[in-house]
Amino acid sequence: MRPLDEQDIRKSFINCSKGEAKRLSVPRDLGERPWDDLDFLGWRDPGAPDRSYLVTEREGQPVGIALRFPPAQRSLMRTSMCSLCLTSHPRGGVSLMTARKTGAAGREGNSVGLYMCTDLACSLYLRGRKVPQAGPRIEESLTLEEQIARTTGNLMAFLDTLDA
Repeated sequence: MRPLDEQDIRKSFINCSKGEAKRLSVPRDLGERPWDDLDFLGWRDPGAPDRSYLVTEREGQPVGIALRFPPAQRSLMRTSMCSLCLTSHPRGGVSLMTARKTGAAGREGNSVGLYMCTDLACSLYLRGRKVPQAGPRIEESLTLEEQIARTTGNLMAFLDTLDA
């Protein structure tokens, strides 16, 4: 992913108003992010524990979405799997992230959701730069490039549901 600055990020959001995009918390460490290892930029809002943001590139342009997720809940399941990168995590490591739809549907309160790594570090898990709390990822027969393509495809399919 190419490096983005704060202005690029704020202008990229498709499922919130310009005012909301102007007020959201953008990471202060953009210059220190491992851009070459990122398929998307994801971060949690430090001032709002139920909000996260994700910015990716689509057709050469940054596309951002605002996400919400419920506070950590006790679960009977021991591990959960991220629907984007297929990384397994123990309790709390995967959350149902919901995004308001774009346009009239979003203004009416319609949203879609997907189970994602709570820390939105899918790119780093794929590349082995970050190890899930449950231990190393399950070894796959796919190459790293194929895993990245699958993850990116899963993300693009999720973005498609925002416009549907």
